[in-house]
Order: sequence, then structure tokens, then C-alpha cells
Amino acid sequence: MNTVFSCVLNDSKQKAEITLALLLLVLIAKPTFGQNKEYQANWESLRQHTTPEWFRDAKFGIYCHWGPYSVPEFENEWYSHWMYCNENNPEHELGKKYYEHHVKTYGPLNEFGYKDFIPMFRAEKFDAAEWANLFEKAGAKFAGPVSEHADGFAMWDSDLTRWDAKDMGPKRDIMGELSREIRKRDMKFVATFHRHWLLGWYPTWDETTDAANPDYADLYGPKMKKGDFKYPPSTHDLDNGFDGYYPMADEKFNQDWLNRLKEIVDKYDPDLVWFDNKMDVIGESFRKEFLTYYYTNASLKNKEVVATYKFYDFAKGTAVLDVERARMSEMKDFPWLTDDSIDWKAWSHISDPDYKSANRIIDFLVDVVSKNGCLLLNITPKANGEIPGPVKERLLEIGAWLNTNGEAIYGTRPWKIFGEGPAKVVEGHLSERENADNTAKDIRYTTKGDILYAIVLDWPKETVRLESLKEGNHLYHKKIGSIQLLGYPKNLNYEINDDALHVGFPPEKIGKHAFVLKITPKS
Repeated sequence: MNTVFSCVLNDSKQKAEITLALLLLVLIAKPTFGQNKEYQANWESLRQHTTPEWFRDAKFGIYCHWGPYSVPEFENEWYSHWMYCNENNPEHELGKKYYEHHVKTYGPLNEFGYKDFIPMFRAEKFDAAEWANLFEKAGAKFAGPVSEHADGFAMWDSDLTRWDAKDMGPKRDIMGELSREIRKRDMKFVATFHRHWLLGWYPTWDETTDAANPDYADLYGPKMKKGDFKYPPSTHDLDNGFDGYYPMADEKFNQDWLNRLKEIVDKYDPDLVWFDNKMDVIGESFRKEFLTYYYTNASLKNKEVVATYKFYDFAKGTAVLDVERARMSEMKDFPWLTDDSIDWKAWSHISDPDYKSANRIIDFLVDVVSKNGCLLLNITPKANGEIPGPVKERLLEIGAWLNTNGEAIYGTRPWKIFGEGPAKVVEGHLSERENADNTAKDIRYTTKGDILYAIVLDWPKETVRLESLKEGNHLYHKKIGSIQLLGYPKNLNYEINDDALHVGFPPEKIGKHAFVLKITPKS
């Protein structure tokens, strides 16, 4: 072979090998979800962010209202607001029993204010690993604490405020400890944020209380006028042109709100940031800036994240819509979230709770998942860091059900219809109490690949009828190969006729809650 030709050939071969190696490096480094980009602070750019598949697969998460408001154990987590409703307060009639309880138990508001609960919030029995173990056993796939409630007390090691859990109260970085333990167990970490409610939360105008003392303004918030605390207008109000008095945050409050969120993102890198409603008091540019910062920060790390919102607090399509103590009446064509508490009465620990049953929560989860939603369940730790026994029992019962039936929940997608049966869901903010318990006639569907799951929400006393799967139906076109009841070793007998698919259940009850039929087509 010609020497010159040989050298050219070898050189070409080396270049080809180098090019191939560089191409492989690019492919390895390239993000798998195609979101490696910098977002701009406008709704159009932010709509380019997509809901990650991990969230759609996860279905079930846990968080907890826990802070100095857990100390009094009285009525609910709004104690820090209602305790200040003296005779001079416009909300006196609503908060009278809190105020009278507070004065009788702790003393006058100028001597014992909310700040004085902070040293009593010691969290001496808090064990982040124990909590994370419980969340994992409950079947949660994402979890975390309330990072800051309306009370203004930060549950992380903050460089922006002295009123935080690392410097006061527990003197521990609660978010840091929980984020490490939750991630060790392959769950996603959640930070929830309520600070926007602080605007007017305390009567900083009332000189008879400690809330008016400028020494504590960095906890109690800016000086407001009497009557400035307002509830956010509903979507109905907004749709009809709300023009009522509604104080908005000033530049300082807006910037502090944003800075705290950026600090949470920088220090704890949450997979999901959840927001309570009333975020509309924050300037729109600051809300956009947060999403831009959060999404871009995650994208440059090749990380998939979720932000949530209520009402119209973010523009539609820029984050995941969340409904509170509520659910959808119909299946949605977009992923959504509901947050609800394990206690009917409160979001924080109180002395006389009214806990929901595990059965109620499981049926709720199934209904939500069948409609393309996920559930974020709130639990109620005590001020000392213990999780109450009845709460643990319910979580473990949910986990046991998911251990058997989780294939019908995790990683599933909605079917062509969400279900069938007589139950009618009442929609709307805080509407869950209006929804009755389900019966064996209420069926919910989910699907994964070729498998169809029909979830019967109570144990039937007779043959189960699935009317949507009757002979000649227009929804399910496959021939059935088998029908199994998850947790039962034998295939079930069934018959298809022109009114329904009839499925015979075992004579003895299998399991305690929602009963999953796994319908497998013929291969």
C-alpha cells in the first residue's frame, strides 16, 4: 500500500473515532426530558415548562403543618391570627373564643403574643428519619414540611430572618433534616409556602398588642390599617370583575417573599414548591420571577420540578393547578393536585381532632387519580415532634392498601371515562365535607399499558356490574383474557351481556378498602 495513502487512511480513521467519541459524550450529557433552557419572566415562556412524568406517576404525597402554632393545640392552625381578635378587632365575633381562650390561658396580648410560643416549640422528640420512614411505609412518593406558614416563622436555616427554626424554638434546620431523610428513601422533596398570607395576618395597627411593637416587625409584618386583613377573592368573584378593597404587598414585602423562596431553592433544591392561595397579593412580576428562577435553576441541572398554584395565582399552563379540601367532578385533560388534611377540623395538631378514616382517604385518592389528579395529604405532628398514634395508624393502613393495590395507582393514567356509579362530586374550594362516602356501586377506572383497572369503592354484597364494559360498548374493544382481584390468588368468574360486565367476587371479604379488579386482555 502507498505510504502516503496509508497515513491519510489512518488519520481519517482517528478523526472518525474522535468524532464518534464526542458525539457519544454529547448524547450522554444531553438531558433526557428536553427542558435544558433558560426561561424568561413572561407567561408565554413559562408555559413551555411541562409537568414531569415523575409527578404524574407519583399520585400520593404527604406534608405537614407544624410550627409554633402547634403549641396551643386549640381549634386549628389559624390560632396565630384568631388569638388577636379582641373587642377592637373587626373579626372579633369570628375569633372571640380564640381570644378569650388565649387571655385566660396565657395572659394579655401585650404580655404574651404569638412570638412567645416560639420558645415553647422545642421539637424535642422530632426524628426526621422516623418521619421519613413513616412516609415511605404510607406509600408516599413525595413529602416535606410547611416551610413557612402565614405566621411568618421559617422552618429552615435562613440567612434572611432571625425568626427561624435554626435560631429559635427547636434550633434545628427542620427542612434540611427532612430533605436529606426523604431523599434517602427515593422520595421527592416538597416545600410548601404560605408567607403571602402574612400581609395583614397580625393586627400591626393595634397598639394594645405586641403585634404593633416595631421591635417585632420582622416577624409580624408591615404596619397595616385596621380592616386591612382581607380574604382572597374567589374565582367566581374574579370572573365577575371583582373591584373590592384588597391591599397589595409593597416592594419590600414582595422582595422579601421572593428572596425567601430563592433561598429555599438554593439551599434545599425542592422537587415541588407548593403555594397556598392569596398569592395574588404579591406583584405579578415577582410571581413570574420566582417561576423563572425555579424552572431555569432546575433545567440547568437537568432536573424536573413542579410548582403549584390555586385560583388564578399563576397563569394557566405555567404550573400545576391545586384545589384545597376539594376534588374535580369530572376527569381533566391536564394533571392537577388536591391538598387535604387528615383531620376534618384542622391542618395542625389540636387537642380534639376529628380524623378521617383510612377508608375515606383511600377512596378519595382513588377518585382523584381516576380523574388525572394527585393527592397531597397533610398530617398533624405535635409540637414536640411526635406524630399522633391515630395518624400513624391511618398512614400505615393506607400504605398496606397501596402495597397490595399500588399497581392500579402508581404510574397509571386515566381511562376514557373516570368511572361509573351514583356518587356525585361537589366541586369547589373547601367543598370536601359535602361529598358523601362511596358505596360498592361506585367504580373508578385507571389504566396502565393494556391493563384496565376497575376499582370498586366498597365490598359488594352481590355480583359487581360494570355497565361501561357491557357487550357492544364503545369504550373497551379488547377481548378479556382474565379478571383478577388484587390480593386474591384465583381468577374471578365473569359474564358479559348487553347490560353490563358481571363479575363474581369471592364469598369472603378480601382486604379492608377499595377493591381492585385487574382486567387483562387476551394476548
